[in-house]
Amino acid sequence: QVQLVDSGGGLVQAGGSLRLSCAASGRTFSNYAMGWFRQAPGKEREFVAAITRSGAITDYSDSVKARFTISRDNAKNAVNLQMNSLKPEDTAVYYCAAALVAGRRPNRYDYWGQGTQVTVSS
Repeated sequence: QVQLVDSGGGLVQAGGSLRLSCAASGRTFSNYAMGWFRQAPGKEREFVAAITRSGAITDYSDSVKARFTISRDNAKNAVNLQMNSLKPEDTAVYYCAAALVAGRRPNRYDYWGQGTQVTVSS
């Protein structure tokens, strides 16, 4: 089992920044690729970013590319999502997730955080 705890969400004005964090415990963190997903009201959960086990490779959805940065610190069992130039359409609950192999589909991920709300005002 891997336990994930998301944090760092909040209310920010358009153009602002937030940094989300995800703390992991349980099984060896470096054995898992990590992803961030988000879900807005009435919409399906969508892929935001992913990072491989070593951190060498990252992947982003087109909607956040060049604005968001995913990173991980295996020594601290943590993964972060730096979000810059935020837009109202980024408003959603954000979830971190762990998988044996990185990917864009939610069903590839075995463990999920509880989610953290991000609200971007216009």
